[in-house]
Amino acid sequence: MSGFFTEGFLAAVLAGLVTGIGGFLTFFKSSYSKDDINLMLNLAAGVMLAASFFSLMEPALEGLRCLLPSHTETAIWFSAALFGGMFSIAALNAFLPHDHEISGHHGTRIKLSAAWLFVIAISIHKMPEGLAIGVAYGGERLNNPESLTIGIALQNIPEGLTVAIALISAGYSRLKATVAATLSGMMQPIGALAGLLIADIGSLMVPLGMAFAGGAMMFVIINEILPETYDAKQDKRSALALFAGFILMCGLSIAMQ
Repeated sequence: MSGFFTEGFLAAVLAGLVTGIGGFLTFFKSSYSKDDINLMLNLAAGVMLAASFFSLMEPALEGLRCLLPSHTETAIWFSAALFGGMFSIAALNAFLPHDHEISGHHGTRIKLSAAWLFVIAISIHKMPEGLAIGVAYGGERLNNPESLTIGIALQNIPEGLTVAIALISAGYSRLKATVAATLSGMMQPIGALAGLLIADIGSLMVPLGMAFAGGAMMFVIINEILPETYDAKQDKRSALALFAGFILMCGLSIAMQ
């Protein structure tokens, strides 16, 4: 097994475990307001938006330019991979049962508590993030996968907090809620395995896989996270948090090159 395979899988495990830090925050404060959580999630969305562009889509485009004979073929393959990532997560989102606070129920109908349906919603987010880590480590020569992993780990903290709060409100203890939040992050190593296997197929699959993962992450950010966090009463704070997260990740990506 090649070195990048082991490194990528361990990076995804560590990033997933950071989700538990968000759950652990419930031990330090009895309650968090919806505005506070939305602010953290918008900050995280800005981080992920920059990560999907600078750590996935940009190096994917450069890689395809080096491997394909014309700009037309590059544009077609890049666009197809990007759309494929968006469509795959959209299909997963339409099939798996889960709840969002604002947009309500998605997927098939199943008898689960609202709290656990929310946990499933967060877990769906983790798969494309893990996939992104996997293909990023497979394409180390194209980019710096460490900055992407750090960005995803930072984004996991507020999501872990929201999972824990949802379960605590459903009657679970803080300890059980924290454990469940941590376990939800373990969807990332599963996604990373898929990304690593894709990257191991051949040189062309590395940039295509990165573009695919970038499209998947963009769908999660634009369709899943932002509609749930943008409150009309807090739109300026939400926008500032999004910009701050984007700038933070831009600086991190540049510093780690």
